[in-house]
Amino acid sequence: MTVSYTLEVADARFAGFSKLLFRWKGSIYKLLYKEFLVFGLLYSFISVLYRCLLTPKQQELFEQTAIYCNQFADLIPMSFVLGFYVTLAFNRWWGQYTSFPLPDNLMMVVSGNVHGTDERGRMLRRTLMRYANLSSVLILRSVSTRVRKRFPTVEHVVEAGFMTQEEQRKLDALYSDFNKYWMPMTWFANLASQARREGRVRDDVALRLLMDELNEYRAKCSLLFHYDWISIPLVYTQVVTLAVYSFFTFCLIGRQFLNPAKGYSGHTLDLYIPVFTLLQFFFYAGWLKVGEQIINPFGDDDDDFETNQLIDRNIQVSMLAVDDMHQNLPPTEKDKYWTEESFSPPYTAATAMETLKPAFMGSTFDMWMSEDPTQHQTVETPKTPHIQTPRMGHYRGVAASPAVSLKNFGRPGRAQPLLRLRAESFSSEREWSERIDEDADEPSQVAPQRPRRLEASEQQRRREGAQIKVVIDPSVDPQADA
Repeated sequence: MTVSYTLEVADARFAGFSKLLFRWKGSIYKLLYKEFLVFGLLYSFISVLYRCLLTPKQQELFEQTAIYCNQFADLIPMSFVLGFYVTLAFNRWWGQYTSFPLPDNLMMVVSGNVHGTDERGRMLRRTLMRYANLSSVLILRSVSTRVRKRFPTVEHVVEAGFMTQEEQRKLDALYSDFNKYWMPMTWFANLASQARREGRVRDDVALRLLMDELNEYRAKCSLLFHYDWISIPLVYTQVVTLAVYSFFTFCLIGRQFLNPAKGYSGHTLDLYIPVFTLLQFFFYAGWLKVGEQIINPFGDDDDDFETNQLIDRNIQVSMLAVDDMHQNLPPTEKDKYWTEESFSPPYTAATAMETLKPAFMGSTFDMWMSEDPTQHQTVETPKTPHIQTPRMGHYRGVAASPAVSLKNFGRPGRAQPLLRLRAESFSSEREWSERIDEDADEPSQVAPQRPRRLEASEQQRRREGAQIKVVIDPSVDPQADA
């Protein structure tokens, strides 16, 4: 069963986590005590061998070996390798949890869109949800050891009520080399289409909603299957495991307390028990055990997912939602605060002090502002001209003949700008014409111009030699553009 301690750490207080250190179920002590005992016994054996059984010459050789192992053991990047591995395993663990197929959304859609209070309507709704739960049971039998022990064969699934004998025969009759967890979802889709033809599903929008929720449910089942199929690359798991085991193998020799009388650097004290080496083993090996435990949360560990309880919960709530609760509504009544314009729900004595706290109005609500009244007066800001593109109607003549030559656009005074400032406005067509004549006399002066339509000639040779004719569209009101 999953170990939950959320209530015990609801409030942060002095030594709040100390109670958790003495738990056994789901603890690091339960995971690591065997490896810890083996490491301690091996260290003690080598220590006794060095102190009591080796000759002086052998002791000197052992001491040189211990110094060498201690010098180069730290070259193994334990923190980096383990940290990245556990992070990868944790992300995978959380992804598997969020991929667990829950029928809540699907059962709401079935209950609200498959109509009929008669026996036929009730049978359709219950069968649809039974097919959805059957798919999750079939996929969980393939990935979870707990569910596999509960339903070792398909006959056990039939006996549990998730499948009928006829459905089992159809499932076995369809030959496929791959997992057939998707078959009940296909039955769901076909049965929903049949309900649409019968009028139990009122329109195609409701049917589409059913299919969308079914596809989302199927995607989660498929994702669980692929999580089980595609694991973290074995080479990386081997690298991490070998790094931890080799590091502490060297520590068995390199962390031995040598004879202080010989004056080796760092060996001035003989404690017999390597306290910090044991703590290092506890942390690093425990880190590795965490990664080993969460890499597959569908096993029998203490903190693995309660898949059997989730199956029981899903089938129960889905049948209640589509059967007992279908159109079983409480009477609609006026709420308690129907006649009150402003109200506040009551508090208990334990939470009454919360009403004295001011409501949060935003981070700038209490910001200090200058008391100078001149700082709060509105001022007029200078107007910045905005560029406005002309309307598409101005280009109808150009768009009708896309083969217009562009060589005349480079001559001064010929090509008129196609953009003008928003602030410029002219009151009449005559003023527009006068402005155009002035621009023709002074080609170097750049002024905002009204958009003009370009007329093209009929033949290509005439287009090449002719100048572009500027025509003002009288149907365009210049005041409207401004």
